[in-house]
Amino acid sequence: MSDIAAKVNLMNFDRPQMEEFFLGIGEKKFRAHQMLRWIYHGGETDFIKMTDFGKALRQKLDGSCDVIAPAIQLEQTALDGTTKWLIALPGKNAVETVYIPEPSRGTLCVSSQIGCALNCSFCSTGAQGFNRNLSTAEIIGQVWQAAQRLKHGSQNRRLTNVVMMGMGEPLLNFDAVLPALNLMRDDLGFGLANKRVTVSTAGLVPGIDELAERCDVSLAVSLHAPTDALRDQLVPLNKKYPINTLLAACLRFLKGKPRATVTFEYTLIDGVNDQLEHARDLAKLLRDIPSKINLIPFNSFPGTKYKRPSDEAIKHFQTLLMRTGFMTTVRRTRGDDIDAACGQLAGRVVDRTRRSADIKRQNEGAAA
Repeated sequence: MSDIAAKVNLMNFDRPQMEEFFLGIGEKKFRAHQMLRWIYHGGETDFIKMTDFGKALRQKLDGSCDVIAPAIQLEQTALDGTTKWLIALPGKNAVETVYIPEPSRGTLCVSSQIGCALNCSFCSTGAQGFNRNLSTAEIIGQVWQAAQRLKHGSQNRRLTNVVMMGMGEPLLNFDAVLPALNLMRDDLGFGLANKRVTVSTAGLVPGIDELAERCDVSLAVSLHAPTDALRDQLVPLNKKYPINTLLAACLRFLKGKPRATVTFEYTLIDGVNDQLEHARDLAKLLRDIPSKINLIPFNSFPGTKYKRPSDEAIKHFQTLLMRTGFMTTVRRTRGDDIDAACGQLAGRVVDRTRRSADIKRQNEGAAA
């Protein structure tokens, strides 16, 4: 093993882990706090420049540790200001990170896996299959790189929200995601408010329960259907954790949080789940859960059989839900000219399952 490979990447550590590391090398806990400030407040990765460490400690760290965020391979900016970064990873892999600017906020969409194993039928990332989980450094490193590019700081807080809604199912990579979530919210990290950090899940019930117990963040659930029969087709995970089981977990997540809500994401697909009867069933399903509904018009990708509903159908669906008392938003398509809109975070993963080709063949066969 090379010296570089043997080095410890300090970006893998949240505050408790960093404290444990410094104690383990015979240093005081406050050294961990200094290190976190250098990395996340100062954007510094060179130990030699960390001048409040003694020379001997700097040399020691330089010989055994690294501070390495994954590199940006490509940057694209859409006409609407949305920015997409292609993040290079070992093994000729990559993930995508998307920044969405708005007048009152700046939201960063972060990936947790290379590809995804869940195979949701309407998602371009799922069509590529699964490669591997990201490390904590590869997750928080996306936020770090975005902060550097955006010149985010105490006087210019362009990054206000982080959503774990990029490539992958974050709750299937919980051990790496949790320290990253802690760093996003830690004052020594990025200092984001708990409610401004959101984990989106396709419905991994044990993960929702663990998240509720260990991390105070917001929860979004990719629901996409009001019945098990339809959701089984769109989200195969539903066969393991059906809707009633999933909603019970959502209620447990909200217990003891009187003002909290769960955001339910619902991708509207023409002729599949966009009828008014679906809206009525959805309203009935969620009536006892403090919730918001985020409608996402389907974004097409090569090989898919699905289509986006008409603007009229989307409006009627939203209106019915709002009339039944739900706060219901329609996600405005952002960055579609650079394939950065929701459902298009394809990246350049190695499709080891050949799932994309299989899907294309199946859809071509169905159309014949």
